[in-house]
Amino acid sequence: MRRVALVTLVVDDYDEAIRFYTEALGFRLAEDAPRPDGSRWVVVEPGTPGSPGTGLLLARAKGDAQRARVGDQTGGRVGFFLHTDDFARDHARMLAAGVTFLEEPRHEPYGSVAVFQDLYGNRWDLLQPAAA
Repeated sequence: MRRVALVTLVVDDYDEAIRFYTEALGFRLAEDAPRPDGSRWVVVEPGTPGSPGTGLLLARAKGDAQRARVGDQTGGRVGFFLHTDDFARDHARMLAAGVTFLEEPRHEPYGSVAVFQDLYGNRWDLLQPAAA
């Protein structure tokens, strides 16, 4: 079996990013280990331990080029897709946690969806795929 295991997300600060992804989005902190260069290996995951899926490697920006990409890693497009099995539950929980949604939920042939921003401005879809 092959799968994409991690996607790097460049952030300003490890601890504020961990708080947002774990508290506002309900991810779990899978790893947080210091590295010899003073950085940290920080991985958050949307699922439970052992569930299939892709984790986020939260990487603190180093240098001007990386800092310029924080919050705009995909040029303003939706770049991340958070699937859920209960759109209404997760939408309500995220709103209560202060997550900024850029639109009202909509129901498309492919499922229920709404675009939201993470704490840096990256755009995400909260998506409950339509039943097959």
